[in-house]
Amino acid sequence: MILHLKVKPGSKVDQLFYDAAGLLMVKLKAPAQDGKANAYLVEFLAKQFGIAKSGVTIVAGFTNPHKRIELAINDEEYEHFREQILRKS
Repeated sequence: MILHLKVKPGSKVDQLFYDAAGLLMVKLKAPAQDGKANAYLVEFLAKQFGIAKSGVTIVAGFTNPHKRIELAINDEEYEHFREQILRKS
């Protein structure tokens, strides 16, 4: 499963949500320096999806807030997760 998302590092809270345009957004406490935000993003997404960190790969966007992430989950698992996020919003 490939995700397209936008990351905002240096936030006060860790948060995963959809914005008004339907884009998946991630706010992270980690700073955007020396790859800390990317490493934290991998850990955060693995925890959110209940998979190992090795199941989360940044495919593109290492130095860009817009990232393409590969997750080791199937479409059904993603849809279940998406519904949970939308209910929280």
